[in-house]
Amino acid sequence: MRTVRTALLTVAAAGLAVTALAPAPAAAAPAAPKFLSAAQLPASHTPWTAGPVRTGAPQEGSVCTAGIAPAAGTRYRDFRTELDTNARQTITVAATAARAEKLAADLHHALATCLDRMKEQDPGLEGEAFYHGRIGIEDGAHLHSIDTSHPEVGSTDIGLYSVGRDGRAVTVVEWGQMGELDGAPLEGFRKTTRTAVAKLY
Repeated sequence: MRTVRTALLTVAAAGLAVTALAPAPAAAAPAAPKFLSAAQLPASHTPWTAGPVRTGAPQEGSVCTAGIAPAAGTRYRDFRTELDTNARQTITVAATAARAEKLAADLHHALATCLDRMKEQDPGLEGEAFYHGRIGIEDGAHLHSIDTSHPEVGSTDIGLYSVGRDGRAVTVVEWGQMGELDGAPLEGFRKTTRTAVAKLY
């Protein structure tokens, strides 16, 4: 009886040893941040159409923030309506939360100084830029507007911009159309920004 018991203990010990040596299952990779849908953009006179999600930093447009976010870890999606209203969401996932925090700060600064840089490149441009405050969602978001006009051409354009962060993910949302700030859906864009940041993770 003692021999049988010893044999069973030996087998059990061997099983524990094998279990201890077996590699632990790999942790599941975090899901990629989610983008806005067309229905989550500010209300428009004609429906929004969402383009595909593309990998890398945008090569055109995004004048205020071009060259700040790295291509690696960045994706973007364009939206448009039938009335020349357009929008874009860009998402960058940084290696660490600290790097994401710095990226968000750099993007916030770029939006705040964008009009001055635009005027340096185009002395005939006129406009006003406003900071519309911080939005309390996840690690925070900031909302800006830039109202520009070209007297020689007779055109006026309004752009709404926001940058927000949740952990390692940073998103920039851009909205633009012909017109002035009075006709822009500022509160609708604020809601869109909250949704964009909340959807990241």
